[in-house]
Amino acid sequence: MAQFDVYRNANPATRARIPYLLDVQSDLLDPLATRVVVPLCKPEMLKGKLAERLNPVLEVEGRKMAMLTPELAGVSRKMLGEQLGNLSDKRNSIISALDLLITGI
Repeated sequence: MAQFDVYRNANPATRARIPYLLDVQSDLLDPLATRVVVPLCKPEMLKGKLAERLNPVLEVEGRKMAMLTPELAGVSRKMLGEQLGNLSDKRNSIISALDLLITGI
């Protein structure tokens, strides 16, 4: 598992709303049984309330997905579905969203 890997949401109860999970946890903490993830959803799910820096739009499997940064959560590694790719090339946008959420800057 690597930081910024994207996983298919394995939870059938939330998969329609949140099709993907973005792993934002540092690789230094890989031995832990949990991973910190940010849900990814279709931008239209935010109903015009997309905050550009807080909810950057990223591409997964050719689909535009918005980070639901305020819904950051820790999940068991076992709860992650299929790994689909990595968004390390969007690191600046991802870290900027997390920075805004945690520090306000």
